Amino acid sequence: MTTAVLLAGCAAPRVELQRVSVPVPVACQEPMPAKPVMPTEALVPPVSLDAFAAAAMAEIERREGYEIELIAALDACRAPIAAKPSGGLGLKR
Repeated sequence: MTTAVLLAGCAAPRVELQRVSVPVPVACQEPMPAKPVMPTEALVPPVSLDAFAAAAMAEIERREGYEIELIAALDACRAPIAAKPSGGLGLKR
């Protein structure tokens, strides 16, 4: 009788499954925008003040456009990744 009582305590253990969401780092796949050639880099001395001012103004516009591309790439990398629905425990059958 004591054997039956001891074996009754060794019945199959109760198993509970629990889903835990864990963030996993993922490499950003967004390509880096190409750095444009800046107008002031192409100037050869001696250069007039007017030519330098015109190149500097054009460079400001070009840099602002490049910054917009960089910010868009950064935003794409920082955007949350949509979770894919998994079938049950993610086990393959």
